[in-house]
Amino acid sequence: MKKYLYMTMAAIMMTGLLSAQSQYKAGDVASDFRLKNVKGEPVSLADNKDADGFIVAFWCNTCPVVKKYDQRLQALHAKYAPKGYPVVAINSNDPAVSPGDSFEKMKETAAKLNYKFEYLFDETQEVARKYGATNTPHIYILSWKDGKLVVDYVGAIDNNADDASVADKKYAEDALDSILEGQAVALTGTKAVGCGIKWKKS
Repeated sequence: MKKYLYMTMAAIMMTGLLSAQSQYKAGDVASDFRLKNVKGEPVSLADNKDADGFIVAFWCNTCPVVKKYDQRLQALHAKYAPKGYPVVAINSNDPAVSPGDSFEKMKETAAKLNYKFEYLFDETQEVARKYGATNTPHIYILSWKDGKLVVDYVGAIDNNADDASVADKKYAEDALDSILEGQAVALTGTKAVGCGIKWKKS
């Protein structure tokens, strides 16, 4: 009995370790993907030949924290897309768990808020699992390097979800500015703060 208990505990610890290691971090090569946008068109990162990289944001329609960051994500796209780093937002929430995050609701949200960036549906949740995304919002800044997508930064947009005007640490902007200046990113990872991704029930 004790032997079985120890083996079970070891398996749980190993599972937790593997899970912790699964999230992309700075320096990792990220996977491209092909997901449909709100127009129903398939989109991959490689399709954007003009981009030097991307601000990949795991996003949704319903999370209160996402709603607080909506204007900030749009501002990031407006500022950095012309410099080669557009936003690509991905909704990985299971609509069976969160009906407000259905594809139809995505279309409504994108139209209502006039999104200028791609808003994609990760219906199988495969992309979120590959990236190790846990929250909405969860930001991954990627750059093309030698034909590969390399992670530069993972985490939060800034350090104040409630009020953008008092956020004194703008993690995503600082990382992007460093990249564009050809400098190393000083802070490559922070804790993503927001709603947990709504995973499919097995």
